Amino acid sequence: MTIIRMKNRPTLSDMLDNMLERNFNTGFERKCGCVPATNILEKEDVYQIELAAPGMKKDDFKLEIENKLLSIIFEKKEEDKQEEAEYLQQEFHMDEFTRSFTIPETADAENIKARYDNGILYVSIPKMEKARLSKQIKVS
Repeated sequence: MTIIRMKNRPTLSDMLDNMLERNFNTGFERKCGCVPATNILEKEDVYQIELAAPGMKKDDFKLEIENKLLSIIFEKKEEDKQEEAEYLQQEFHMDEFTRSFTIPETADAENIKARYDNGILYVSIPKMEKARLSKQIKVS
C-alpha cells in the first residue's frame, strides 16, 4: 500500500519551502525543525503559552525570566546524549533549544506557573489585577 499526501492548493509556506529546496539547498531547511511549535493564548485573566515538546520530562525544561523576557530552555543531559542511530528516515528529532517571549507590562511575572502534560508544556502567566478590571463605557 502506498500512502500519498494530498494537497489541494500550495500554501505560502509550501512555496517558500520549495523555493529554498530548489535555489538554496544547503540541508539546513530540512533540519531547522528543532524549535518546537508554540501557541500563545490570551484569556481574561491569564496569558498562556503552549509549547509542543513530546517525549520529554518536566525536568528537561528550565524557565528563566530576565528584564521582562521569559526564556524556555531545553538542554540535553549527558545521560540522555546517546550515540546517534543509523536511521533510514528521521522526520522528528528534538535538539537543544531556547524559546524566548516578551512578557507584557500587564503580566504578573512573579506568579508564572508551568506544567508538562501529554507532550505539551503549559506556561500560565497571570495578568495583574488592575489589567483585569473591566469597565463598560456608555456611548453618548
